[in-house]
Amino acid sequence: MEKVSLNYCYASLSLLFCLILGCNSPNPDAADETNLAKWVNPFIGTGGHGHTFPGASSPFGFVQLSPDSRLDGWDGCGGYHYSDSIIYGFSHTHLSGTGVSDYGDVLLMPMNQISFNNGYGLPAGSGYGSIFSHDSEKAEAGFYRVHLLDNDIDVRLTASDRCGFQRYQFMNKQEKNIVLLDLQHRDELLDHKIEILNDSILRGKRISKAWAQEQHIYYFIKFNQPFTNHTFNTDSTKVAVEFDKDIPVSYTHLRAHETRHDL
Repeated sequence: MEKVSLNYCYASLSLLFCLILGCNSPNPDAADETNLAKWVNPFIGTGGHGHTFPGASSPFGFVQLSPDSRLDGWDGCGGYHYSDSIIYGFSHTHLSGTGVSDYGDVLLMPMNQISFNNGYGLPAGSGYGSIFSHDSEKAEAGFYRVHLLDNDIDVRLTASDRCGFQRYQFMNKQEKNIVLLDLQHRDELLDHKIEILNDSILRGKRISKAWAQEQHIYYFIKFNQPFTNHTFNTDSTKVAVEFDKDIPVSYTHLRAHETRHDL
């Protein structure tokens, strides 16, 4: 009787162990149901008077990396409006729902030919701004993608707590591969600095005035491949860097104070 009881006990424990394993085994469908981020639609509020932006950010992050299509006016407070058809670049800070304009710091824009004029308020093709279509635009929590039609360039954005990541795929192999850094974008520029540390790193500052009377942003931009040439505009508020390869990736780190320890 004692042997039978022990065998029964072992069998019961084995069955219980199997049941526990079965309860704890991952269920793909259940995991998908807990992924609440899939229900996020960053385009909500980008029309009407919502004053939001569709780009990439992380919770409580310092970076809000997003396209800039509306540079002035009450409905341009977030830097983007769904009714627009031209993108003037991708800046690393944006306000959401404020109704007061500010930010739009450290704008990058990929292009095929050097141009320091964004062409805002002028007909399409008058500056470095590019036409886009919502058909090629995608946004989800922490990610944004769009195709720039004028330059035939695919752009993808994502962000961490303090870094913005931009990936550019230049589809036209016959054209140049250029990325513009524009510090004069949007707000009144009080002071600035653009340093070329080497053939893949830019560093500097942007001090501007809008809603905040004196906003300080310090940036550190690192490309995943070297640029072969760089060209400044006349007052050195903008610089265009040129690449041989067609898929450069930029890593931009922002801080509220100056430092030499960035990426």
